[in-house]
Amino acid sequence: MSAMASSLPQSRFALGLSRNQGLIVAIVVFVVLFSTVYALSPHGLGFFDISYMSVNGTMLSLATVGETLVILTGGFDLSVGAVISLVNVVLATQMQPDPSVSPSLGVEIAWGLAGLGIGALAGAFNGFFVAVLRLQPIVVTISTMFIVEGVTLLVQDKPGGQVPSDFCAFFTGTAIPNLLPAPIVILVVLMAIWAVLRRTRFGTGLYAIGGDREAARSAGVKTRTTEFFAYVLGGMLYGASGIFISAQTASGDPLVGDAMLLQVFAAVVVGGTLLGGGRGGCLGSVFGSFSLLLIVNVLLVLNVSAYYSTLAEGVVLILAVINRCFRRGSKLRTTFGDLLRHWRVRAHRMAALTAESMARLPSVPVTKPGFLLRHRELIRYALPAYVCFVVVVIITEFVTGYVGIRYVNSLVVLSSFMAILALGQGAVILTGGLDLSLPWTLGLCGILFAAISQGNNLPAIWAFPLVLGVGALAGFVNGLGVVYLEFPPIVITLAMNGILQAIALLYTDGYPSGFSPSALRWLMTGGTNGITPAIPILLLLIAGATLLLGSTAFGRRVYAVGNSPRVARLSGVNVERTVIGVYMLSGVCAALVGVMLTGFAGQASLGMGDQYLLPSVAVVVVGGTLITGGRGHYLGMLGGVLLLTALQTLLDGTTLPYAVRDILFGAVVLSAVVALREA
Repeated sequence: MSAMASSLPQSRFALGLSRNQGLIVAIVVFVVLFSTVYALSPHGLGFFDISYMSVNGTMLSLATVGETLVILTGGFDLSVGAVISLVNVVLATQMQPDPSVSPSLGVEIAWGLAGLGIGALAGAFNGFFVAVLRLQPIVVTISTMFIVEGVTLLVQDKPGGQVPSDFCAFFTGTAIPNLLPAPIVILVVLMAIWAVLRRTRFGTGLYAIGGDREAARSAGVKTRTTEFFAYVLGGMLYGASGIFISAQTASGDPLVGDAMLLQVFAAVVVGGTLLGGGRGGCLGSVFGSFSLLLIVNVLLVLNVSAYYSTLAEGVVLILAVINRCFRRGSKLRTTFGDLLRHWRVRAHRMAALTAESMARLPSVPVTKPGFLLRHRELIRYALPAYVCFVVVVIITEFVTGYVGIRYVNSLVVLSSFMAILALGQGAVILTGGLDLSLPWTLGLCGILFAAISQGNNLPAIWAFPLVLGVGALAGFVNGLGVVYLEFPPIVITLAMNGILQAIALLYTDGYPSGFSPSALRWLMTGGTNGITPAIPILLLLIAGATLLLGSTAFGRRVYAVGNSPRVARLSGVNVERTVIGVYMLSGVCAALVGVMLTGFAGQASLGMGDQYLLPSVAVVVVGGTLITGGRGHYLGMLGGVLLLTALQTLLDGTTLPYAVRDILFGAVVLSAVVALREA
């Protein structure tokens, strides 16, 4: 009896240790990194250094804690950086200091609450579509990201503005002079609130939903309400981060939050929160945020280029998830040979079973269905995009009177970029994934092509297959991460995007060089009688893409995986190879578009692919493809390409600000997902 009593505390201790393993690792990593920074600093770390790190760490921690609340429910929020930027520019433009008015604590508190309110509204917007309408968090929050970015650019389209010094001092100053920075007090209060909240029904519901939504609902958890308020609180904390960054910089920048998306996800993972929900916590995310900041400080102390910071963040995110995969037992522990042998044997068994079953079936005459019946799904989901396209063209004719041979030529050339990207991104989405590495795969490949060719046609002959290989390699790594490391697609592709961005910056030192070869320039912009020479080639590529997804074994495997990976595997489909194949296809398509854009513009530029992320998703969804995979057709995607390109052309002929396009694209994607979602 005594032995049982003595073993009980030990088992409880072991259980607690297992549950908090991620937090313990995050604390250990923080201590090691802090000790490293302290040892490398020439004069140690004084109060000023600690205060400076606390400001930056708190700014990132607030956003990370908000993201953690969403991830605990099994969701993702990609709008975090955009919300931070919006709050920053609103405060910087609306809080202009007036010398004739004495500072008022009440006014500053009111603006602080306004910043929290902006974040809460963005979170409520996300929560409504995710929790109430049951849409996929990825497509909702990526749409919100672009809508909010457009609103931000309407408020302030370039850095500027000013935040009152008293407001800045309140958040970045000291609670106890030379002893305790004010940001640390704010973090302690936040963690105290989390400690209480975690023990409420709401806190328990967060973990229950992330662990098993149906079981949580059966246990009486109000899943929709809990998930909705998780997004609201997350948005509020993004707003708090925007307030902090405003106080730190004392000015506004519409792009200030863009770099924080990768940092936030890396900090969440380093902090021990399980992507997919159900395990982790906000305290670990705080230590993860400070650990990520300390990694950057180590690079600075070692006098390493700042371009390596994005590379470090992407690598840290990948390594942290790999560590979690090894701890819980991932496919990586099984050798590739074992996997191949296992599924080869199963495929043979299933083939034999199928042949035996078919042999027993009576012979029944097969009646071939008519054209409309065979293509009813394509017509149902793709036709609206073409109808809307025709309507936009008619409106363009009435508004501008521009529709003619030159309009058609420009429309086809401009559509070609998105048509090729839609093939890669569409194939990934059909399997239930998403490729966020597209912008810098495109950008890096365009930069490499221009740098190697240097305006000459001969080097371009071997530069072209080289950059296509770079795109394929990026896609191959993405596919390996999704299949064998079991990364969520947005995590591995987001990390890859950051790594490729760092490689591009390091390769160019911030200044891309080189020009497009004259032959490629002529191909993309030359020609006579208003017809660009590239158009026949582009039409052949479109025809090939249609056949690839619609009439080949590879295309059938893509649809099978998207409908049910388990059923596809039991049917003899090599799911792993198919998933890796679609990510490689996406990488090759992005690389090809990078080369085409270089020829179209005459040279490559940093960030040339940033504007293609949401449109690459938008054209796929607007064309009737189900965002969760398994349903869609390339001809529908092409209809989405034509519609959005024609819409963009129409907007370019008006006086509307460029930011309106982002707002419109985000709204179009949300509307399409709502209209085409399955009941």
